[in-house]
Amino acid sequence: MAGKKILVVEDEPDIRKLVHYNLAQEHLQTLEAEDGEKALRLLEREKPHLIILDLMLPGLSGLELCKRLRERPETGRIPILMLTAKASEADRVVGLEMGADDYLTKPFSPRELVARVKAILRRSDMQVSSPAAEIYDRGALKINFATYEVTIRGKPARLTLKEFELLRFLVQNPNRVLTRDQLLDRVWGGDVFVDPRTVDVHIRRLRKAIEKNDRKPEWVLAVRGVGYKFDEKALEK
Repeated sequence: MAGKKILVVEDEPDIRKLVHYNLAQEHLQTLEAEDGEKALRLLEREKPHLIILDLMLPGLSGLELCKRLRERPETGRIPILMLTAKASEADRVVGLEMGADDYLTKPFSPRELVARVKAILRRSDMQVSSPAAEIYDRGALKINFATYEVTIRGKPARLTLKEFELLRFLVQNPNRVLTRDQLLDRVWGGDVFVDPRTVDVHIRRLRKAIEKNDRKPEWVLAVRGVGYKFDEKALEK
């Protein structure tokens, strides 16, 4: 993990300094940008392993920047940890729906920040290093686990890393009801607290990417009061 690059997009110098100091203690490199436009220019020549992104930025907002990053193939899979001074559930949900992988509410504990960064990097490493020459190919859905490519009825679907991990876990456990806690442990890791609401937000984004009608899903089904399951038989329809 030492030497990995973390891009910190934050307009408050004191917070950038705090984040830089604590990440440096873990031998992580930091790149810094005080606004979204500078971050975009920096990303043209650098590819960080993780982006820490403030929600409230001058000019280009953190939400809009997150959306743009997710739309670009070269940045679409870089994990994003969003910082927000807004504590309401609605604000957190919007950030997750825009493609953030996790969030921290200001003021935050430096120890918790470092723990979340390390957990995200570990999960990202596991995905990159896992031996995956496997291809899932059934009905309308094809997944290449080695290249992270997903096609629906022959057309490419663009998923974030977390959405891909969710889909992977679901299809590898077809027709089995998976609780939110199981999904959190497998996709986010059990060593960092994440609100179970996060699962619902990412499931909703996944459905938008792969279902014919995300309001009437056929593949990723909710089991009320329990969690979700992947209906493999529905792929043949």
